[in-house]
Amino acid sequence: MHAYRSHNCADLRKANVSDTVRLSGWVHRKRDHGGVLFIDLRDHFGITQILADSDSKAFEALDALRSESVICVTGRVIARDAELVNPKLPTGEIEVYVDEMEVLSAAEELPMPVFGDADYPEDIRLRYRFLDLRREEVHANMILRSEVISSLRRRMTDQGFMEIQTPILTASSPEGARDYLVPSRIHPGKFYALPQAPQMFKQLLMVGGFDRYFQIAPCFRDEDARADRSPGEFYQLDLEMSFVTQEDVFQALEPVLAGVFEEFANGKSVTPAGKFPRIPYKEAMLKYGSDKPDLRNPIEIVDVTEHFKGSGFGLFDKITAGGGVVRAIPAPGAGANSRKFFDDMNDWARGEGYAGLGYINIKDDKPGGPIAKNHGEEPTAKLLGALGLGGNDGVFFAAGKEGDAAKLAGAARIRIGEQLDLIEKDCFKFCWIVDFPMFEYDEEAKKVDFSHNPFSMPQGEMEALETKDPLDILAWQYDIVCNGVELSSGAIRNHKPEIMYKAFEIAGYSKSDVDENFSGMINAFKYGAPPHGGSAPGVDRIVMLLADEANLREVVVFPMNQKAEDLMMGAPGEPTAKQLRELHIRVVEPPKEG
Repeated sequence: MHAYRSHNCADLRKANVSDTVRLSGWVHRKRDHGGVLFIDLRDHFGITQILADSDSKAFEALDALRSESVICVTGRVIARDAELVNPKLPTGEIEVYVDEMEVLSAAEELPMPVFGDADYPEDIRLRYRFLDLRREEVHANMILRSEVISSLRRRMTDQGFMEIQTPILTASSPEGARDYLVPSRIHPGKFYALPQAPQMFKQLLMVGGFDRYFQIAPCFRDEDARADRSPGEFYQLDLEMSFVTQEDVFQALEPVLAGVFEEFANGKSVTPAGKFPRIPYKEAMLKYGSDKPDLRNPIEIVDVTEHFKGSGFGLFDKITAGGGVVRAIPAPGAGANSRKFFDDMNDWARGEGYAGLGYINIKDDKPGGPIAKNHGEEPTAKLLGALGLGGNDGVFFAAGKEGDAAKLAGAARIRIGEQLDLIEKDCFKFCWIVDFPMFEYDEEAKKVDFSHNPFSMPQGEMEALETKDPLDILAWQYDIVCNGVELSSGAIRNHKPEIMYKAFEIAGYSKSDVDENFSGMINAFKYGAPPHGGSAPGVDRIVMLLADEANLREVVVFPMNQKAEDLMMGAPGEPTAKQLRELHIRVVEPPKEG
């Protein structure tokens, strides 16, 4: 028999009754039933109940054990009495009577228990993450993560993609986030950077003649933590393809994502491959107030600016006369609620920093509230008819500058959907957001700048750059969104140097700026580059959705806290004087406040 186990703790069944077996694992839970000791023995695979009575040589030693001690037991498999069968466990029809026991590693008193569902402060969970990982839900999330990555990898190779690893130590890149810098010992005063993404390398692979590339890529960004973004590092399914249009990228990626979600959805419905809606950015901002809409929410925002021009409702008339807009957010069935629901929504909007959220509440087809009263009976009836509202519905209004109104309407859409329980359950709804603007006007800098990704090909290429208003130019850029979570951005790349120089010129960068900051890529493009494009869905976010978790830290094996600290390993830490000397750097402390 093996030194530690003949079976794992999920293996044994009724067919094993009377077998002599050996199991190893952690003491999950102990129960003393008057001279009979029951222990749930747990390993990576599952749980088996073991028992010992006063006749067992192992009884006293088992009784003295603390939870989470690691033991090896040898004993006989016996059938449980019918009334004691545990249908929740695969091993629930049997138990193992312990004849011999060896303590492989005794546990000290625990800083947090593993058994049970009690929630514990994040700092305790992260400091003792190795204990947290033993808890059933967290452990299951990590198994899910591993299986999802295996599935992604298999689906990509089945489509003819090659897995290629790109460098981790590279040059600093003027992208959106801050770089993590790594000092060079042999090049004093110079620094490497950890890649924010393998963006330039994967494009250079296409220039190098590799047709379809992917990797499960680590990315590093020195930015603040959010629920859907880990500080420090994250992983993405990075991919790039040559000689492709936007449609080719969609056809390659949709089966991968739909297939993975179908595989791990546990019965939830998934938008099928080939059926992902394509929503232009402008339409998304109008209908949903967001470029990452949750399509489980049936509410669609409507522009009703024209209804309030010259209206009796003076506030909206003034806003529209000044070039502002009015957006309506229907609230089906809300009129059946008390007025408090509408007032609470208005208070919520003020709490978010807005002037307020106007409304009309409809009771038995009779509209009420200040807007309906001042707007007038006939115009209000025309407005509600255009919105298809009546009976006991309601509608809220966001008014102001277009960007502000869209943002408030989008947030209100989400809140109304949640408050009225309109969000469709047990489904994953995908969509593509397409036709992003190539440029935007930066109010702070008072200049035109890139709105999304400077390396995207503008729709219309050079002709568009030379003849169109920059703010009217669209890019071959796209995001993929699932249940309101942005999984990735992507684009058909600008592979022509002359178009790249022109695009950067419009954004205020000189040819020398481009040559200096993007020398590797722009030089490569001068020697023959194929049309190419790709995307990079976030692995952490995919697993977060499939695990039905609200925070990425629940699906990352050793996450940092909100301050980008690893409490378990003590990182970041202070370097020694010797290390600093070797690297030819010194630390300059920031001035103390006060």
